[in-house]
Amino acid sequence: MIQIAVMGYGVVGSGVVEVITSHDESIASRAKEKINIKYILDIRDFPGSPFADKFTKNFEDIIGDDEVKVVVEVMGGINPAYDFVKRCLESGKSVVTSNKELVAKKGAELLNIAKGNNVNFLFEASVGGGIPIIRPMSQCLAANDVIEIAGILNGTTNFILTKMIDEQMPFDDALKMAQELGYAERNPKADVEGDDACRKICILASLAYGKHIYPEYVNTKGITDISLDDVLYAEAWGGVVKLIGQVKKLDNGKVDITVEPMFIERGSQIANVNDVFNGILVRGDSTGDVVFYGKGAGKLPTASAVVADVIDCVKHLSARKYLYWSDGTEADVEPYCETVFSVYVRASADDTEEAIEKVKGCFADVKLLTRNGAPQNEFAFTTGNMKSSDIENAVKAIGENGINVLSKIRISDL
Repeated sequence: MIQIAVMGYGVVGSGVVEVITSHDESIASRAKEKINIKYILDIRDFPGSPFADKFTKNFEDIIGDDEVKVVVEVMGGINPAYDFVKRCLESGKSVVTSNKELVAKKGAELLNIAKGNNVNFLFEASVGGGIPIIRPMSQCLAANDVIEIAGILNGTTNFILTKMIDEQMPFDDALKMAQELGYAERNPKADVEGDDACRKICILASLAYGKHIYPEYVNTKGITDISLDDVLYAEAWGGVVKLIGQVKKLDNGKVDITVEPMFIERGSQIANVNDVFNGILVRGDSTGDVVFYGKGAGKLPTASAVVADVIDCVKHLSARKYLYWSDGTEADVEPYCETVFSVYVRASADDTEEAIEKVKGCFADVKLLTRNGAPQNEFAFTTGNMKSSDIENAVKAIGENGINVLSKIRISDL
């Protein structure tokens, strides 16, 4: 029998305990060992819980128990999760986590500690919740060079945008609905400002390209500035607005990585991923496009991915799995100002005809967009491919000519 500990008894932690205890026989047959939860670490009290004898508020109970071979970290955040996970790995205990912030910020260090102590640090649930993505990338697609990874990595923002697209619901109303349904936190900053999606694309990029890509190196923009006007112009253009995390390897060896709202053509596989679902496209040189689709969060889907990693750890207690990337630096990331793409711009001016002529002199390959119900002084257009710094210079130039830029959104090439 293998003894494990679960650190954190919130939504995911309670789900992990539920899955392990309710599927104990089938899990034992797959792991070739019976798995027993010896400790559940949480600072709160759970009177009347059927697991009352397992609860502890003292991490030292876990770290000092040599019987505990695998520790599940589902507390979230960096402190105290980082210190606890680090000490577990250093003491020869394998660790499984769903903590995307921890993996995105400390992954290279923790993987190196795990390697040095011949234990495992696994984190399937950190990206996509219950959607299998880490293991398929590290094993099933191992024969491929990954050309690009892109997709919808945050279900909360996708739900909000879906409501804006399908029901013309204003952003604030859609966010309120997401909170009422439990899809968004009371403080939704990590979701709506793109931080959650950034952490996930950093993990996938690090896994694909072997160097740790830190979130602070990534251009990150959320959806708080997206208006119904932009949604309607996207429809007129022939697409939808989605929050996309995207990374690709460049010929110069650097990675081009970003998280931001994008116009996506209706024909794209990603365009039709709606509501709280995630869709992650991995483009391999041999496989072509492979898309992973499903609910990216939730108690039992995420717990399922965590328990699958626990089983993997139990099966590899004496034979470490190879899941590793080395540390990285900002020099590994292409500066966003050097990246090349096309954009949609919405603007207003007293004299729109004169303004459009000025726009054509500043941007490449300008194509006008029209929509029903647009104000008389409003106009919108798309551009051809331009370097990001040139786009910013053009926006500044037309602003100096009395044109008010209301929004600017990247156009995806997916």
